Amino acid sequence: MPDDVSQLVDRRMALAREWDDLVERVRELDGFVDFLRPPSMERMLPAAGGGPVVIVNVSEWRCDALLVRPEGVTVRPLTGLTVQDAADQANRYLGALAEAETTADTYETARRRVRATGTMADRQTAYRAQRALDEARAATETMLTELLAWLWDTIAEPVLSELGFHGTPDGPWPRLWWCPTGPLTLLPLHAAGRHEQRATVMDRVVSSYTPTLRALLKAREPLGPAAGDDRFLIVALADTPGERHLAGVADEVDLLTRLFPATLLQGEEATRARVRRELPGHRWVHFSCHGDQNLADPSQGGLVLHDDMLTITDISTGQYHAEFAGLSACKTATGGVDLLDEAITLAAALHYTGFRHVIGTLWSVYDTTGTSDLFQTVYQDLAADGRMRAERSAYALHRATRALRDRYLGTPSVWTPFTHTGP
Repeated sequence: MPDDVSQLVDRRMALAREWDDLVERVRELDGFVDFLRPPSMERMLPAAGGGPVVIVNVSEWRCDALLVRPEGVTVRPLTGLTVQDAADQANRYLGALAEAETTADTYETARRRVRATGTMADRQTAYRAQRALDEARAATETMLTELLAWLWDTIAEPVLSELGFHGTPDGPWPRLWWCPTGPLTLLPLHAAGRHEQRATVMDRVVSSYTPTLRALLKAREPLGPAAGDDRFLIVALADTPGERHLAGVADEVDLLTRLFPATLLQGEEATRARVRRELPGHRWVHFSCHGDQNLADPSQGGLVLHDDMLTITDISTGQYHAEFAGLSACKTATGGVDLLDEAITLAAALHYTGFRHVIGTLWSVYDTTGTSDLFQTVYQDLAADGRMRAERSAYALHRATRALRDRYLGTPSVWTPFTHTGP
């Protein structure tokens, strides 16, 4: 072996020994016994104190649901699920949603041309775009109905039956936290079911999501004194340069400003710099604006503000001491397609950095009336006694979603996207 190579190997071995010695010295300090070690299961079990956590593990060898409860972990084999099936369902889901979004953008462009020119040619183009959009949306509803049934048959029904949740509860609703892996991180497990028959997740439990057991355990810790005051930060953009008009924004702003003292940023005031400056000083925040996600580079997804995108990266660099974030925007709970297990979503970023409860959306929501109705119902529920009760977020979203489902049973795109992350 050449002398320079031998010296390099010796140097690396010496550095490795030094690293091991330093780690052992750190572990001798009070409170650092588990430094750089995975947490023990005994330490993680209290995360399930409010209800079971279901970790759905997907691999090429087998698929299982790990049912985490305070007394321990049990395994429910999911014999009807394969990683290929999960990937195929996710690809079909993403493809249908992308087609609906593309045709919606094409139709909006055609409408703007008609308003600008009024020519017969442009009217015919808009008519064809409208037909294509109708077909794409109909295909999306069919896809979602079939997907929700598949999720129910292969995952949700076996899990709920194993946990003893066999029907709609007569008393208090039980809680359940989903922690999916692989392609399932993209899919709406909380809405799984055969809804015409009321054989569904939402008719048996109140669902939430958690990116990890550790994140849920951390979120269960007492919040302590908040960094901000009791004002609600409202970021509202009904009209953003280059984007379509959002009809429900004004109603959301009107309701929130009537219910709570608020700091309102709208229009030209809702800039990236201003929002980043205001976020640390508020316990609660509501965004009513456009959102987007880059499936290939999810850290660059985020909220479309007046001058720029407030990205997941922007949020991840901060630390907050807050209770609630409501994201009335598209794709705020959608991650990327490459690092599926990393939970790189705006909702997860807000949760990781200090917002205990986050309500987000899985995809582009085109029924702005339904979305606005849902958030208004949620906030009226959370402020029923004159104060913001963020701890009721999951229940409030569950009640609002079931009501929306009952109104639009055959249109799952209206009520399926909404998710709750937190304790």
